[in-house]
Amino acid sequence: MAQLVYFSWVRETVGKSEETVEIPKEVATVSALIRYLATQSDNYARAFEKRDAIRVAVNQVHVKPEHSVTNADEIAFFPPVTGG
Repeated sequence: MAQLVYFSWVRETVGKSEETVEIPKEVATVSALIRYLATQSDNYARAFEKRDAIRVAVNQVHVKPEHSVTNADEIAFFPPVTGG
């Protein structure tokens, strides 16, 4: 089972900070996972509607949308971080 972690407005919109999910076998990449999650409820659809505004880390490493995902991964979703 994959561990999904949500930060900032993604967490607020989804309504939870983390969850454990079984990623379907046909969901093989970060972008496919985001598309899948967006179908799970209205909250997920709202959280992931601006996909280009969400950054993802797999096992604590920032990755691109085509990066592969498995049920052994920790996958974190967060908005871009700005400094100041």
